Amino acid sequence: MDADVVVVGAGLAGLVATHELASRGKRVVIVDQENAANLGGQAFWSFGGLFLVDSPEQRRMGVKDSPELAWNDWRGSAAFDRLDDEDVWAVKWARAYVDFAAGEKRSWLLGHGISFLPTVGWAERGDLRADGHGNSVPRFHVAWGTGTGVVEPFVNSALAAASRGLVTFRHRHRVDELLISDGRATGVRGTVLAPDDAPRGAPS
Repeated sequence: MDADVVVVGAGLAGLVATHELASRGKRVVIVDQENAANLGGQAFWSFGGLFLVDSPEQRRMGVKDSPELAWNDWRGSAAFDRLDDEDVWAVKWARAYVDFAAGEKRSWLLGHGISFLPTVGWAERGDLRADGHGNSVPRFHVAWGTGTGVVEPFVNSALAAASRGLVTFRHRHRVDELLISDGRATGVRGTVLAPDDAPRGAPS
């Protein structure tokens, strides 16, 4: 297989990555151990809750939230304690994600047709302290259509990109190893599994 990018897994993360790549004209191969009936992976079955910070839905409910409060909550749960070594990139990623959730994430989702129920729930409620585990205010925004509604725009995007020749699916291909050359991932190696046309959710 030759492509600009190999995406391992056709779950939600893989489909979102594929959407971003294909929208920039990159050729993508999606390698997934399941069959075509399982696009979206476990996210298809999820409740569709999305982490947003200081949203209109929160404000409508009287929830006082802010990026700094969300960052304190995140650090309380993550308990980063290796800031000179292993946690450095985790901290950078987490901070960027909190800022994204407080900024353009909601409008980005709306731009893909994903909207939210008017109430906000408590996932990982924790101990209600900003420096403890979990969220100190509700941030669990449920998408209309739950997980199916979150997955659908990105499944449609991948299928449309495949029709334009930008995306190739390799179903029933399991990745067992990343190929590393000079410290960089340059490919994947794995196993071609037996064909299987089981419906979504059935053992394969």
